[in-house]
Amino acid sequence: MRNLKLLHAREHGPVQALGSPQCFCLRAEQGTLLIGSEYGILQLDPAVQGVTNDISLTVDGFLPGDGSGHIVGIEDLPDQECVCVATAAGDVILCNLSTKQLECVGSVDSGLTTMSWSPDQELVLLVTGQQTLIMMTKDFEPITEREIHQDDFGEGKFITVGWGKKETQFHGSEGKQAAHRKQTEVPPASPSDDGRPRVTWRGDGQFVAVSAICPHTGARKVRVWSRELVLQSTSEPIPGLEQALAWKPSGSLIASTQEKPNKHDVVFFEKNGLLHGEFTLPFQKGQVKVNELLWNVDSTILAVWLEDLKKEKNSKTNTYVQLWTVGNYHWYLKQSLHFGSAAKSRLVSLLWDPEIPYRLHALCKGWHALCYDWHWSTDCSTGEESRLVANVAVIDGDKVLVTAFQHSVVPPPMCTFQLQLQQAVNQVAFHTDPMKSTDLAVLDASNRISIYRVGDSTVKDPTVTLGGSGFKASVETPHLEKTYRVEVCCGEGKQVNPLALRLFTWMQDDTFLAVSQGRLATHSIIHHLTGSPEAEGGCLHLRLSMPVDGDVISLCYNPKTRAVALQLADGRILKYLWEAPTPALEPWRSSNGSAVQFPSPCVQTALAVIGGEEAILGLTDRCRFFINDVEVASNVTSFARYDEFLLVTTHSHTCQCVSLRDTSLKVLQADFSSSSTPNETLRKVERGSRIVTVVPQDTKLILQMPRGNLETVHHRALVLAQIRKWLDRLMFKEAFECMRKLRINLNLLYDHNPKVFLENVETFIKQIDSVNYINLFFTELKEEDFTKTMYPSPVSSSVQLQQCPGQKKVDLICDAMRAAMENIDPQKYCLSILTSHVKKSTPELEIALQKVHELRETVSPAAEGVTAEAALKYLLFLVDVNELYDHSLGTYDFDLVVMVAEKSQKDPKEYLPFLNTLRKMEINYQHYTIDKYLKRYKKALCHLSKCGPEHFSEFLNLVKDQNLYNEALKLYPPDTPEHKAVGIAFGEHLNQKHLYEQAGLIFARCDAFERALDAFLSSGSWQQALCMASRLGYTADQLAGLARSLAAQRNYLVFLDSQKTTFTRHRQRLLVVRELKEQARQGLLDDETPNCLEADLLSETSSIVTASDMSGKYSHSNSRISARSSKNRRKAERKRHSLKEGSPLEDLALLEALGENIRTTENMKGEVHSLLKGLVLFGYDEPARELQQALEAALQLIERSLLEIWTTDLQQNPANPVLGPNSTANSIMAAYQQQRSAAPAVQDAELLIPPKLNKNIQWKLNLLQ
Repeated sequence: MRNLKLLHAREHGPVQALGSPQCFCLRAEQGTLLIGSEYGILQLDPAVQGVTNDISLTVDGFLPGDGSGHIVGIEDLPDQECVCVATAAGDVILCNLSTKQLECVGSVDSGLTTMSWSPDQELVLLVTGQQTLIMMTKDFEPITEREIHQDDFGEGKFITVGWGKKETQFHGSEGKQAAHRKQTEVPPASPSDDGRPRVTWRGDGQFVAVSAICPHTGARKVRVWSRELVLQSTSEPIPGLEQALAWKPSGSLIASTQEKPNKHDVVFFEKNGLLHGEFTLPFQKGQVKVNELLWNVDSTILAVWLEDLKKEKNSKTNTYVQLWTVGNYHWYLKQSLHFGSAAKSRLVSLLWDPEIPYRLHALCKGWHALCYDWHWSTDCSTGEESRLVANVAVIDGDKVLVTAFQHSVVPPPMCTFQLQLQQAVNQVAFHTDPMKSTDLAVLDASNRISIYRVGDSTVKDPTVTLGGSGFKASVETPHLEKTYRVEVCCGEGKQVNPLALRLFTWMQDDTFLAVSQGRLATHSIIHHLTGSPEAEGGCLHLRLSMPVDGDVISLCYNPKTRAVALQLADGRILKYLWEAPTPALEPWRSSNGSAVQFPSPCVQTALAVIGGEEAILGLTDRCRFFINDVEVASNVTSFARYDEFLLVTTHSHTCQCVSLRDTSLKVLQADFSSSSTPNETLRKVERGSRIVTVVPQDTKLILQMPRGNLETVHHRALVLAQIRKWLDRLMFKEAFECMRKLRINLNLLYDHNPKVFLENVETFIKQIDSVNYINLFFTELKEEDFTKTMYPSPVSSSVQLQQCPGQKKVDLICDAMRAAMENIDPQKYCLSILTSHVKKSTPELEIALQKVHELRETVSPAAEGVTAEAALKYLLFLVDVNELYDHSLGTYDFDLVVMVAEKSQKDPKEYLPFLNTLRKMEINYQHYTIDKYLKRYKKALCHLSKCGPEHFSEFLNLVKDQNLYNEALKLYPPDTPEHKAVGIAFGEHLNQKHLYEQAGLIFARCDAFERALDAFLSSGSWQQALCMASRLGYTADQLAGLARSLAAQRNYLVFLDSQKTTFTRHRQRLLVVRELKEQARQGLLDDETPNCLEADLLSETSSIVTASDMSGKYSHSNSRISARSSKNRRKAERKRHSLKEGSPLEDLALLEALGENIRTTENMKGEVHSLLKGLVLFGYDEPARELQQALEAALQLIERSLLEIWTTDLQQNPANPVLGPNSTANSIMAAYQQQRSAAPAVQDAELLIPPKLNKNIQWKLNLLQ
């Protein structure tokens, strides 16, 4: 789907020299041409437009002075710093261009017809006048010599495996007569054949093919030889085989030409000499002859050099060069260069550049040298939303194949329609106006422009035919509106170049831009071409020409901003102000005001708006991708700009789609650098895929594979963007169908804009208009917001909040859509209404079953709508049949139960007896039995309470079994015996759970005062206990005994004061001990320094002390303790934590004592709470307040001191581990030497963790504050 786009064409000459050119070669390092003529060789430098070296071969007699000499080969040898020239007389000459010294390295008496060097320039093959081959090294040492014509086939001769004679084989469509047909003799070569042998090397230089005329038959044969001139194979007899020969550099095929009875073909040979494919040249038999075939260096383009055959002596012959490419097994004629019949423009030699794949060099007889640079380009239309087009034009000779991807995706060479021109086409340009992007202009080889427009014509154009290769599609086709001649005067001597105009662009109606070469090869001219509407078949007028100081290699136009950007060969970008009264050029500047220049010239450019700023995009032939002068990626193989998106394919076989809205170059650079992270902007594609086009107002991205076939993908970023556009326009049907087809979660329909969706629910239902689709939408609903998880919204999109934030999303949608469907047509959307009930977060199965039951009673079989049977069957599809059976049973409608049971797999022997038993019961007891069966115990309890006193025992058992005391108390009035019985049972239940105070309250309400008194005493509720005692009629002595039991509590105030004093003393002592140990560790207490390796391991949190320190500061009263017996070990364990001042582990002992003090104080909260209530009850408010304040002060002191006692370092490093990734050899040795001292620290690690305070206990009384 790509065409060859001419980037620039340079023309050099004419040069003043003797004779006429015969052949030439390239000097790649110097960038010059070496041209051979009848008198010698000269060096042409395109940079200076002149000859820099001229060496005569007539002085030394290598060429005759009368101009009759001929050079058969010329080759530049960079390694030897000379040029090798072979003459027809048989001399092989080395010429040093710097010294102009000539050296004849060999001579052949019979003369030479061809000299051919291997691609690596290690070997040279000479073909002599006696039809022999001489293989020599690069130093011209002969390797071997062979006769061209050999009777043997070669080493690759085919082997017969004995499957019978030819007469007995199957001959297919030729029939049995083919077995008796005699093989016809091959006719001799065409009279137009020059008779010279042709030599071509394979790309790796391992084999060489030679085409020569057989002296016996007069026909040409192709033989393949190895580097040692060992014959490998001989071609099969081919009638009409011609002189041209070219081996594909990739090594697969050898190209030649064959004249057949009714056509002229380019044929291909395999290395074994057998034919393998062909294509037909667009000429009649006997009209032209093929001089040469040439493959470019990467084997993608085949150049065919042709010229007309002379039918009369004085007739003029035209010369042509055609460039052919193959795609999907079809050969396309992409470029056709008509050099005309003038003598000066007649082509004498053609050559592909050995380093730049798409550069072609040509040499004309009038000493003109031409250089063309092509590159691949996709010619596609750029339509807006109002014109749903995605046309791609492919040049194929005198036809333009147009594929409308909006209507169909067909693989090439098929197409939607094709345009037939009178001449071969070289350039195609779609109209740049987005409203007219289906119109296209075609520039052919005769410099005529044909304008094709869509619409405005009712007459069918015979030059436009639908389909290609048997494919047809019903689409609107264009018609030929007018044809213009293009005549741009380029000055004297500038008429040789057949491709004078390049970068042809259709700007406005009858207004075109084109670029040509200036007076210098490094300058260009921009031409404004205009044509009047009445000038049918007339000429395009040159309105003005703008010279450019530089070689323009690309031109791009942005229809939205109407900006034109030019790229020069050195990478500079110019802005062309083409709409100004006086067009002008100015440097393209970025946002910071600097002139933009690509670091490397780009072969594809485009304009795009990135974050509000217009920038130029460029892609080099080395896959470097630039935005302005910033390289954002280095592995891009193709790119396309569509709407707000930029799509690129990469060498890692991925396609990335990034948004250009609200972004910057730095963000884009980061996106491309992190392209390995899978997300919605990145997807895998087939190896070698390239972008063809993006279909507007659709989600299709067309990719072309290396072979030429097409693949359509739906990039997730494009899909989501298009769906959001449809939803914003309330085009729910298009969005739904796209989401369903491409597996996009349907929750996005609502999550994109909840408010708009709920406001347009009826529009949504009417557009979808399908019960199945609505049900599908219901079944995919989830509470999740998919715009925050699976499909994050773009940054620029505004987030819409739900109308009812407190209501669940699924319930909100189900209710809204059900109301809309019931309003539109409840019979039609019956199944969807059922789905809306079932899909709610709490399924409304009873309501759904009730609707089914109503259908059974109201809808007759003849009525329109869904029957009850169909509705129930659909409901069973959504819900498990057993669950539905249970819910139908919960409706107490036995007809509905039977209807559901009949649709299930249940055995009638199981459910019918059960239903019959239920029918016989009293109605309330029946409902109770059903609810109990369904484990709906609250409903069952309600129904059972209506069954009378005879079922109260069963009622009470159900209450106890299911813990339904609160519900049961509501079912009976407070003064009834049933209420009291349930209350007493509830109180006993609370007692079992140790909720004594609540149990006492329940007992008191039920007049069970003895049980209430016991409960209040257990809970410490003294006021309620005394109340119950008075209700029980206690005497004064009994009340006094109860009061004495209250006074028998501990003196908590004294105990709290003692605890507080002890805590303060231990805390202050701990700070002193830690300070002393820190001083000892740093050697500040005295002059004695720790003399062991582990001194560095000690910290302020460590309890390890070295033996030398202990000997000077602490007594050795326990030094005689032996660890030889378990009794002694237990004794040492008891003495280890001593609070005696100066003991080795005094700090740990203090930590242990402080922790115990805190835990004791914390545990007093419950007891103090009970005591406070008793004191307040008897009127001792002041003692109670004093006790509460004392405990509160103690707890606050503890809370303030926790971080001071258990420091952060102490908690993070409790035991100073010595093993691990941070350990060293010295630290491990020190740990082993101090193993006895380190052991206690490890064992006492739990002491280094602070006790936890429970702040959730409510122990204080507010009335005491």
